[in-house]
Amino acid sequence: MDTVTEKLLWVDRYWESPDGLTLHFRDYPADPALGHADRPPLLCMHGLTRNARDFAPLAQHLAGEWRLIVPEMRGRGMSEYAKDYMTYNPLTYVADVEALLAQEDIERFVAVGTSLGGLMTMLLAAKDATRLAGAVLNDIGPDIDPAGIERIRQYVGQGRSYPSWMHAARALQEVHGAAYPAFGIEQWLDMAKRGMVLQPNGRIGLDYDMNIAEPFQQDDGAAPPDLWPAFDALRDVPLLVLRGGLSDLLTPATLAQMQRRHPDAEVVTVPDVGHAPMLDEPASRAAIDRLLAKVG
Repeated sequence: MDTVTEKLLWVDRYWESPDGLTLHFRDYPADPALGHADRPPLLCMHGLTRNARDFAPLAQHLAGEWRLIVPEMRGRGMSEYAKDYMTYNPLTYVADVEALLAQEDIERFVAVGTSLGGLMTMLLAAKDATRLAGAVLNDIGPDIDPAGIERIRQYVGQGRSYPSWMHAARALQEVHGAAYPAFGIEQWLDMAKRGMVLQPNGRIGLDYDMNIAEPFQQDDGAAPPDLWPAFDALRDVPLLVLRGGLSDLLTPATLAQMQRRHPDAEVVTVPDVGHAPMLDEPASRAAIDRLLAKVG
């Protein structure tokens, strides 16, 4: 789908965080002519260094049939940067999203969380799981492999810029090539255009506040401690867990423990992908469709 057609699918909207930041979200409305007004919206939450564009392929697949709300966390994309970088943490992001849910008067939703967004999904469930009509945890669990955290620490917050989109794509391939070994140059260019932006000086740079790295670099900054109770709060929620077959964040051992604690969850390993599946893979898309069929 070309950019012009894609743009017609959503409206850029805003909400205010509890501490007064203006935050942005994409609102992909459901088509009332399709008769699905009673379906809960999908709340799609991106990863640490990502933004609303990350969910463009999923939105193109589902928009019209479902309403999708895709917030950009503070410091990403079109959302305002935080004045205090220590507010770049999952608990604050969840408080921000709670403010969005209140603004939109949303009492029930399907959470789709990639990486950081999956941590947020578990924290939302811990507060009140009855409002979750379903949940997708994309390559994340209550335990995170330290090797994966260390890999992310090596690149997050590095304010590099590039003279062209091709240079940017090649740089992403150098950093993330092991996670996406089947990607060709067109896919790397697409990833660059989702995660980067043309800067005022004419160079291509990452579309987030480099200060998000500061809390993440601390020993306890990557995730809240002991998320197993938060995961257990999802026990009565229709759940899909996606794991990249090459993932270095969600280990097979953690995945097996998640299956034991939530035996009704569907678990899908996406082949030839690391952290994290893009949600446009056939296995990912089919699994999400199956989950949504349970919801409405």
